[in-house]
Amino acid sequence: MLSRREVLALAPLAASSLALRSMTSVSAGPSQPSTRVAFDVPDGACDCHTHVFGDPRQFAFAAGRTYTPEPASVDQMRALHRALHTTRVVIVQPSVYGADNACTLDALKQLGPAARGIAVIDEQTPDAALESIDHGGIRGIRINLATVGQTDADAGRRRFNAAVARIGQRRWHIQMYTQLSVIEAMHQEIAASPVPVVFDHFGGAQASGGLSQRGVDVLLDLVRSGRAYVKVSAPYRGSTAAPDFADMAPLAKALVAANVQRVLWGTDWPHPDTTPGRAATDISPLRQIDDGKVFNQFAAWVPSASDRQTILVENPRRLYGF
Repeated sequence: MLSRREVLALAPLAASSLALRSMTSVSAGPSQPSTRVAFDVPDGACDCHTHVFGDPRQFAFAAGRTYTPEPASVDQMRALHRALHTTRVVIVQPSVYGADNACTLDALKQLGPAARGIAVIDEQTPDAALESIDHGGIRGIRINLATVGQTDADAGRRRFNAAVARIGQRRWHIQMYTQLSVIEAMHQEIAASPVPVVFDHFGGAQASGGLSQRGVDVLLDLVRSGRAYVKVSAPYRGSTAAPDFADMAPLAKALVAANVQRVLWGTDWPHPDTTPGRAATDISPLRQIDDGKVFNQFAAWVPSASDRQTILVENPRRLYGF
């Protein structure tokens, strides 16, 4: 029988184990499609926006992160893409790792030549590291303003100009996660950029605002002129029409009509929930999104098989160098 001292010593460990079991019991983990894909996916189709969240004992989260996700592995992502019939993928460095790209690079190494990545860097990242991650499959730099709630266009300009300078002669691009007001304020800088620019998640446009919301005209102009790409990804971030997010249709169709050669598609799997309201160190359960249903909605937005070939295969091949 344990002594009273031994019981007291073990109590914190028991409480920690109980909390872990409780967290696991309410967590569904990363979602997998429950709806079958209902259209012919072209060979070489690419999911241009995913994340991998590794074991935190191997890949530590940044101290300044705004949320803590559940794990989402490369093998789980492989299962997603088998269900979606896609064979190429772009892994985007999530904000929870800051400028430590080790988890993203490890995923690229596991996936091989069918994968590319987008990194996050800062002023401490040496040029030698850029050469190394280029060889590891990185093809761009991400500027994430939205997750931290940054809406200051001047701050966006500073980070944008710094990223352009760091890219130099590399065949990389800048990927921005921001909102329409920042895109509108940075219109001239983006239009004059010497490197390609990609906007995440409909450029932050919301279904409720439709085509008349401020900044959509600038987004469409940048796409129409070929000065920017936009991802029709994570429609749930701008929609109130779960589970298929059909209210994003006018925005998606307008972007495709503006310039089909500057539109990309992505899932945003494993769908991290970055909504404020919980402590940054609390586990934020992953959103349960039916990517099969959402992919079928993409086919409804883009009914032309030729246009789907352009968006899913040709545009990623050109931008990411597959």
